[in-house]
Amino acid sequence: MNSNTHVIQVTNVSPSTTSEQMRTLFGYLGNIEELKLFPPDDSPLPVTSRVCFVKFLESESVGVSQHLTNTVFVDRALIVVPFAEGGYLILCLTLKIHHNV
Repeated sequence: MNSNTHVIQVTNVSPSTTSEQMRTLFGYLGNIEELKLFPPDDSPLPVTSRVCFVKFLESESVGVSQHLTNTVFVDRALIVVPFAEGGYLILCLTLKIHHNV
Protein backbone atom coordinates (compact mmCIF):
# COMPACT_ATOMS: atom_id res chain seq x y z
CA MET A 1 0.00 0.00 0.00
CA ASN A 2 1.23 3.46 -0.85
CA SER A 3 2.27 5.09 2.42
CA ASN A 4 1.55 8.51 0.91
CA THR A 5 -2.17 7.90 0.51
CA HIS A 6 -4.51 10.44 2.05
CA VAL A 7 -7.50 8.09 2.07
CA ILE A 8 -8.81 5.56 4.58
CA GLN A 9 -11.58 3.02 4.23
CA VAL A 10 -13.72 2.43 7.31
CA THR A 11 -15.83 -0.72 7.32
CA ASN A 12 -18.24 -2.35 9.77
CA VAL A 13 -19.91 1.04 10.29
CA SER A 14 -23.25 0.86 12.10
CA PRO A 15 -26.30 1.50 9.89
CA SER A 16 -27.45 4.21 12.31
CA THR A 17 -24.19 6.18 11.95
CA THR A 18 -24.40 9.46 10.01
CA SER A 19 -21.78 11.16 7.88
CA GLU A 20 -21.70 14.01 10.40
CA GLN A 21 -20.81 11.59 13.20
CA MET A 22 -18.00 10.14 11.08
CA ARG A 23 -16.76 13.63 10.23
CA THR A 24 -16.68 14.52 13.93
CA LEU A 25 -14.84 11.32 14.90
CA PHE A 26 -12.14 11.50 12.22
CA GLY A 27 -11.94 15.30 12.33
CA TYR A 28 -10.09 14.95 15.64
CA LEU A 29 -7.31 13.10 13.80
CA GLY A 30 -6.69 15.51 10.95
CA ASN A 31 -8.19 17.98 8.49
CA ILE A 32 -10.72 16.24 6.26
CA GLU A 33 -10.80 17.13 2.58
CA GLU A 34 -13.67 14.81 1.70
CA LEU A 35 -15.85 12.20 3.40
CA LYS A 36 -18.18 9.74 1.67
CA LEU A 37 -20.53 7.38 3.50
CA PHE A 38 -22.22 4.56 1.57
CA PRO A 39 -25.09 4.07 1.43
CA PRO A 40 -25.62 7.80 1.96
CA ASP A 41 -27.61 9.23 4.89
CA ASP A 42 -30.65 9.81 2.65
CA SER A 43 -30.74 6.30 1.16
CA PRO A 44 -34.30 4.94 0.91
CA LEU A 45 -32.97 1.37 0.98
CA PRO A 46 -32.69 -0.68 4.17
CA VAL A 47 -29.14 -0.50 5.48
CA THR A 48 -27.42 -3.33 7.37
CA SER A 49 -23.91 -1.88 7.33
CA ARG A 50 -22.11 1.15 5.96
CA VAL A 51 -18.67 1.86 4.57
CA CYS A 52 -16.97 5.25 4.85
CA PHE A 53 -14.10 6.80 2.93
CA VAL A 54 -12.22 9.71 4.45
CA LYS A 55 -9.72 11.77 2.48
CA PHE A 56 -7.40 13.77 4.72
CA LEU A 57 -5.37 16.82 3.72
CA GLU A 58 -2.27 15.30 5.38
CA SER A 59 -1.13 11.72 4.69
CA GLU A 60 0.10 11.43 8.30
CA SER A 61 -3.54 11.37 9.45
CA VAL A 62 -3.98 8.00 7.71
CA GLY A 63 -1.51 6.30 10.05
CA VAL A 64 -3.01 7.94 13.11
CA SER A 65 -6.56 6.99 12.12
CA GLN A 66 -5.65 3.30 11.85
CA HIS A 67 -5.36 3.29 15.65
CA LEU A 68 -9.17 3.49 15.74
CA THR A 69 -9.41 -0.08 14.37
CA ASN A 70 -11.47 -2.20 16.79
CA THR A 71 -12.82 0.92 18.50
CA VAL A 72 -16.53 0.44 19.14
CA PHE A 73 -18.39 3.36 17.58
CA VAL A 74 -22.18 3.46 18.06
CA ASP A 75 -22.58 -0.35 18.27
CA ARG A 76 -19.83 -1.84 16.07
CA ALA A 77 -16.06 -2.22 16.12
CA LEU A 78 -14.65 -0.13 13.25
CA ILE A 79 -12.07 -1.46 10.81
CA VAL A 80 -9.81 1.29 9.43
CA VAL A 81 -7.33 0.64 6.59
CA PRO A 82 -5.42 2.84 4.12
CA PHE A 83 -6.99 2.99 0.66
CA ALA A 84 -5.33 3.82 -2.68
CA GLU A 85 -6.44 7.25 -3.88
CA GLY A 86 -6.95 6.18 -7.50
CA GLY A 87 -9.17 3.34 -6.38
CA TYR A 88 -11.07 5.73 -4.13
CA LEU A 89 -12.14 7.97 -7.01
CA ILE A 90 -13.27 5.05 -9.16
CA LEU A 91 -15.11 3.40 -6.29
CA CYS A 92 -16.94 6.61 -5.31
CA LEU A 93 -18.10 7.13 -8.89
CA THR A 94 -19.21 3.50 -9.18
CA LEU A 95 -21.16 3.58 -5.91
CA LYS A 96 -22.78 6.90 -6.85
CA ILE A 97 -23.90 5.52 -10.22
CA HIS A 98 -25.15 2.30 -8.62
CA HIS A 99 -27.09 4.26 -5.98
CA ASN A 100 -28.76 6.43 -8.64
CA VAL A 101 -29.88 3.46 -10.78
